[in-house]
Amino acid sequence: MAERLLLRARRGGPGTRAVSLHGRRLQRVPRGLASLPGLRALSLRDNELRGLPVELGGLSRLKELNLGNNIFEEVPEQLKYLSSLQKLHLFGNKITTISPAIFDGLEKLILLNLNNNKLKYLPPEIHRLENLKNMNLNNNQLESIPKELCSLQKLSELHLSHNCLITVPEEIGYMTNLRMLCLSRNQIGVLPDMEDLMLMELYCEDNPLLQKQPLSAIQEEEVWSLKEIVARFIFSQLTKEDSILHTSVKQNLEACNILSKKQECAQCGQGFLNIWLECVRFVNVRQKMKISKNVHLLPVRTLLCSYKCFNHPGHGVFGIAVP
Repeated sequence: MAERLLLRARRGGPGTRAVSLHGRRLQRVPRGLASLPGLRALSLRDNELRGLPVELGGLSRLKELNLGNNIFEEVPEQLKYLSSLQKLHLFGNKITTISPAIFDGLEKLILLNLNNNKLKYLPPEIHRLENLKNMNLNNNQLESIPKELCSLQKLSELHLSHNCLITVPEEIGYMTNLRMLCLSRNQIGVLPDMEDLMLMELYCEDNPLLQKQPLSAIQEEEVWSLKEIVARFIFSQLTKEDSILHTSVKQNLEACNILSKKQECAQCGQGFLNIWLECVRFVNVRQKMKISKNVHLLPVRTLLCSYKCFNHPGHGVFGIAVP
């Protein structure tokens, strides 16, 4: 039956634009697809495919490929030759790995659907999909996402629900075009600062987000290392335009490397290096965006430079209680 459908498409000549072979119980891709160089859309979903022929890479004008609901265990490397591909559907397979080489030829991709697979890891090379706007990774086994993903400046929708995420990279704040972020049903305890994002929808229900419950705590004595004391002094001096340290630091590569790890206190704004208090502040974002119905306040990770700042009244910052 599939061969007859393909034969019919071939009769349409090399200008055939779309072929659908879904739900045919195919175990291999029919021969002859490579003879349709004008093909723009190809659907092979709902079959029993576990691999693709090399010839498929000859479809240089293909813009949309649907391989959903098959039995692929990895993303086929032949896809990297589809240089015009814009939409790729791989949902409902058994994919556990993605080769970094895949991303070399998919620069035009704007939609990637990997829902309902078995991914535990995303390669950092995913940043090469620089035109990606919509990424779907729901129902996988991801324990983390690489910070390199956050360099996808055109991404507007990121779906990560039903995974095993514990944290979200701080760098997500750089994704200025992100409008929808789905983090439901993970293991996230606290969210990074996302004030600079222009989110319109945020979903994060069924996560163990920290509760706003004050608990008494024992204040530990702060003992700063000489390195920390010097670094804090330099940070304070660098805020002065006439400081001679500006020139001295630039000439010392080792010092530049150390000082590049600077953090800023959310209370006093002063810089520090390694000694800090991990806290949270609770942000009400209901008035700014559409959000999960059962979430009222979001805990956002915040760093303070000292107990002096922590004990400052009126800042609305809570320390994290470790059981």
